Amino acid sequence: MSSATPSYDILGQLAAAFPGREISDVQVRTGGLIYLHTNRGLEIAEAFGIQDAAAVARLAEGLYTRQSVEIWSDGSGNGTAEQMWEKVRSRRVIDFSCEEGALGSPVRMRVQVHLSEHGMGVTCRWLRAKISQLETLGIDPLISDSLRELMQRRFGLGLITGPTGSGKSTTLAAILDWVRRNFQKHIVTIEDPIEYRYDTTMEDPNQPGKSMPAPSLVTQQEVGRHTISYQSGLKEVLRKTPNIILIGEIRDRETMETCIEAAQTGHFVLSTLHTRGAVKTIDRILEFFPKDQQPGILHRLSETLTFVLSQGLLTGFNGRLLVTEYLQNTSDAVAAGMRAYDGSATSLADSLRYKGNLRWDQCLMNHYRAGLVSEDVFNANLLG
Repeated sequence: MSSATPSYDILGQLAAAFPGREISDVQVRTGGLIYLHTNRGLEIAEAFGIQDAAAVARLAEGLYTRQSVEIWSDGSGNGTAEQMWEKVRSRRVIDFSCEEGALGSPVRMRVQVHLSEHGMGVTCRWLRAKISQLETLGIDPLISDSLRELMQRRFGLGLITGPTGSGKSTTLAAILDWVRRNFQKHIVTIEDPIEYRYDTTMEDPNQPGKSMPAPSLVTQQEVGRHTISYQSGLKEVLRKTPNIILIGEIRDRETMETCIEAAQTGHFVLSTLHTRGAVKTIDRILEFFPKDQQPGILHRLSETLTFVLSQGLLTGFNGRLLVTEYLQNTSDAVAAGMRAYDGSATSLADSLRYKGNLRWDQCLMNHYRAGLVSEDVFNANLLG
C-alpha cells in the first residue's frame, strides 16, 4: 500500500470521496490509514494510503494556521506553525478550532493534535458552520418548546450531557442562537476551544434577505487564548454583567461550585457533563464533593438546576439517530426528589415519569417500535 503525502487539502478530498456520509470525525495517525466516523459507523479511507510523518505534520500545520490570528500588544500572533510545534513540545497535546470553506459547504472544525507511540496524530471534529435550529436536531418538539420556555428565566442551571460525539455542542449552539435572535441578553461563553461562532447580525424577519443587528450581545472567550482556565474565566465573567453564561464543560469541583453560585446570584448558566441520563448526572455532580457536603449541594441543585438534557447518537437503519432523556425541574415533586436523593432513592428516577419529562429507555423504545433501530442496538443502549 502506498504512502500518501497529502497536504491540508486532504479534508476536501475526503469529503468528495465519501458523499452523503455525514462525516463527523476524521482520524489521521502517523503510519496508519485514515479513519472516518460517518452515519455508517467507523469507515476506512483505504484509497488515501498510509499517512507518513510529513503528511500528518503538514495537515496539523495547515489546520493550525487556519485559526483566526489575534494580534497582541507586542505584535505577535498565535496561528503560526512554529507556535504549534512549541505547544506540542511543551504540552504534548493541543486543542483548537478553525474554519474551512472548501469542503462542499463551510465547515468549522474542532481539532486535537496529539502524540502517541507511533508519532503525531490529528483528530478533526467537523461542525456545521451554520448553527442548526432546535427543530432540525431530532429533539422532541415538546422538549424544544420546554427548553425555549426555561431559557427565558432570569437564573438557573441547564446541563446538556452525553458522551463525546453525542451532539452536545450542537444543541447548546442551537439554544444560544435562538436566544441571540429573540432576546436582549448579554451571553458570555467560555470554551475550550471555541466551536461555533455567533454573528452580530441576523436576518430581518420582516424583510427576508436583509440583515439587522441581533438583539443579543455575545462575548466568546477561549481557554488558553482569552482566559487562563475555566475557573479564572468564570471568576472574571461576572464583571462583564452577563445574563447567560456558557461553560463549555464542567471538569472539576471548583467549576461546578462556581456554576451553582452563578446560578444562585441571578445568572442562567449552561454547561455540559460526560454523563448519560439525569440520575447519572446528579451522581456525577455529587462525586465532585465530599460526603458531608452532598446534602447541601442537593438542596442548592433543587433550587437552581433547571433542566438536564441527556443525549446520545446511535446508528439506526437510516443513519445517526438521536436518543434523549429530559428532566425539567419545574415542580415541587422534582425538587423534592433531588433533595431526597441518596444514590439509591427512586424519587428522582420517578420524576422522569412526570408530564413533560422523557426517560431514555422510553425514547429508545419509541425508536425501536417505529422501526428505526435494530433489536441489537436497542438492547445495547438501554439504561435500565
